[in-house]
Amino acid sequence: MCLSETGVNLEHLLLQENDAPDGLYSLLSLEQKREAEDFIFRRPLRCLDMLSTEGSFTFVASRPQLACATFVIAEPSEVIGLELSDVNIDCRAGDFIKMFDGWVLKGEKFPSSQDHPLASHQRYTDYCSSSAAGSSSRSSQNVAMVFFRIHGEDSGFTLTVKKLHNPFPCNIMSQSPEGSFTMVMPHQRRNCSFSIIYPVEIRLTELSLGQAKSSGDYVELLGGNGVDTSHMFPVADLCFSLSGLAQMKIGCDNSVVRLVSSGNYINRVSFQYRLLDRDTLPKAPENSLDNFFFSGQ
Repeated sequence: MCLSETGVNLEHLLLQENDAPDGLYSLLSLEQKREAEDFIFRRPLRCLDMLSTEGSFTFVASRPQLACATFVIAEPSEVIGLELSDVNIDCRAGDFIKMFDGWVLKGEKFPSSQDHPLASHQRYTDYCSSSAAGSSSRSSQNVAMVFFRIHGEDSGFTLTVKKLHNPFPCNIMSQSPEGSFTMVMPHQRRNCSFSIIYPVEIRLTELSLGQAKSSGDYVELLGGNGVDTSHMFPVADLCFSLSGLAQMKIGCDNSVVRLVSSGNYINRVSFQYRLLDRDTLPKAPENSLDNFFFSGQ
């Protein structure tokens, strides 16, 4: 069911509430920003954590921690570099540290397997499989994550997060329910999604696509409750260029603008988005089609 009066709580998408006493968006809002280029921000890492800034984060187990995850998010025009150091775990006893190129939420992957350039198994970097090759990872988009399991007391590691400029951002998770963005795909056969984990109103301000409707280039607007675009409901397809304003309301927990490119053209889509007010969300009857999505001017 896509309609929501309160928006979405990312914590609810990740784990059951009793598994995470602190909301992940609270952790995100409390993240400190660097004040100088030569300053390295340092703080302890929690079993369930959200990182939005560069720095050095150290985890030390005070008891067995068997299901931990760190979600890392950067600006839309950035990718993320992750590096492990001072690792003190026992891989033979079942400990592990795995870095993932993207996010996994409730069993769904972002970006989806259809949109990511790597096969699913290639998106994991496993420290225990090869310490030399598995100590660093670089994301393909502005989100990445680390899974880890540690049994021994006082065992742990340090995670260093760096952000790198991405000239052609593709597959973006928005940190905010309001903003604007332009996706450009220059002669590449690739699909790019801009995901907003809120019910929003989206306004397309510019769309430049392939010359013919049969070129295979188009923009999808999607809505759903997960993060995998292949499991979401299509709200609208646009396969022609426009310079005017097209407006759509998507009353789902996750709203997505997805650009599909054949590789034969330079495709470009510009859009604005803002959070839907509670009063804007309709009261739809149970089991109605409107419970999945609604759209309109």
